[in-house]
Amino acid sequence: MDAFLVSTAGVAVAEIGDRTQLLALMLAARYPARPWSLLAGILIATLANHALAGLAGASIGDLFAGPWLDAALGAGFLIMAAWLLRPDSADDAAKGADGRGPFLAALLTFFVAEIGDKTQFATVALAAQYPNVVAVVLGTTAGMMIANVPAVLVGRKFADRLPVKIIHRVAAALFAVLGILALWRAFGA
Repeated sequence: MDAFLVSTAGVAVAEIGDRTQLLALMLAARYPARPWSLLAGILIATLANHALAGLAGASIGDLFAGPWLDAALGAGFLIMAAWLLRPDSADDAAKGADGRGPFLAALLTFFVAEIGDKTQFATVALAAQYPNVVAVVLGTTAGMMIANVPAVLVGRKFADRLPVKIIHRVAAALFAVLGILALWRAFGA
């Protein structure tokens, strides 16, 4: 249960103001009458992308053991914390919504936009840390949906009112704490 809850909370907070959330807003503006098609595309793309990331993370976790894994995870979480402080732009993720319909536009653009994204990186790191990869993938996917469903359903008015910088700082602090704890396990007591 910890794997699911930590994955959900970490990704939900990290996703606020992320390029894929900005992409969700752009797609909602382009296809205002089709929110459920957009959400279905986002869900399937996220599940597929995070399942691959989870498998990669589990493989990494199997290769390393003990303090080396904790040190790598700690460094990864600290990198994630720093990455969260770098603002994203909608232009980073908007390539590919080409008029083939809201479901396909969301499916393709979200899958591609998630490649190398901080939430994919978090999925890899969490899957390396927790033995239950399914719980991690379901948790990170739930976190993505928690952040993106409001973006699609409420649109730009909702996003313009969020204190994105503060949310990013809180998420960065969360990942920094996870990184420090992992480094403590590796090199501390």
